[in-house]
Amino acid sequence: MEKYKSFLGEFKAFISKGNVMDMAVGVIIGAAFKAIVDSLVKDIIMPLISGIVGGLDFSNWFIALDGGRYETLAAAQKAGTATLNYGVFITAVINFLIMAFVIFVMIKMMNKLLPDKHRKPESAAPEAPDTKVCRFCKTEIAVDATRCPHCTSNLE
Repeated sequence: MEKYKSFLGEFKAFISKGNVMDMAVGVIIGAAFKAIVDSLVKDIIMPLISGIVGGLDFSNWFIALDGGRYETLAAAQKAGTATLNYGVFITAVINFLIMAFVIFVMIKMMNKLLPDKHRKPESAAPEAPDTKVCRFCKTEIAVDATRCPHCTSNLE
C-alpha cells in the first residue's frame, strides 16, 4: 500500500509541474493550428496548384489494388476496393511542409522580438577580471594585490 501511495504522489508531482501543463496547452493549440493549415492547403493552395498544372486533383490520384479502373477515389472506396492513395499522401506531405515553414517563420519572428537571455549584448565590452593567479603558489588572489596572502611573495 505504501508503494501505491508513493507512486501516486510521484505522479501528482509530475502532472502538476509547469512543463506538463505548458506541453498540454501546446498540443491543444497545435491541433487547432493544424486545422487552419489543413484548410489552407485543401481550400487555397491545392486549388492553385491544380489550376497551374491544368486541373489536376491530387486527392483522386490512387491505384486500385483489384486492377479495376475507377473515376474517383470515392467510387473505388464505394465499390469496396482496396486502394493505394498516393495523392492523399502528397497532400499530407504538402501540409507538413507548409506547417513546418509557418512554424519556422513564427519562431524566427519570436526570436527577433524577444530578447535572448543567453546572448550577451554585442556592444558590451568584455569585463576586466577581478582576480589573478599568484605566479609562485598558483593561488587565486585579488587583481590589485601586491603581496600574496598565502605565500607572502612580493607580486610587483
